[in-house]
Amino acid sequence: MHHPKFVIKQGSSDEYSFHLTASNSEIILVSQRYGSRESAENGVASVKTNAPHDERYRRRTSKDEQRYFVLKAANGEVIGTSEMYRADAGMEGGIASVKRWAAGAGLEG
Repeated sequence: MHHPKFVIKQGSSDEYSFHLTASNSEIILVSQRYGSRESAENGVASVKTNAPHDERYRRRTSKDEQRYFVLKAANGEVIGTSEMYRADAGMEGGIASVKRWAAGAGLEG
């Protein structure tokens, strides 16, 4: 079993993003793009701060009826988006995973 972690990656256009993986190595949250590594690291810190608070999650439905969630900061900005789920139960499981793993997740990249 792997340890939960945030992975920061630099894209081809000098932008940075991160994702959070659970202990099974599945990606459970993906960030927006940031203009600097420092900003991406601040985004990771924001996920760690906001992940425990259920009121920061917005549950949504895509155009093709799949379920997903976004995690928002206290100021209302989106700091992470989940994968798509076929059912509410999967989405709720994804939220539970972010709540469980974010605070103790390491940083790689």
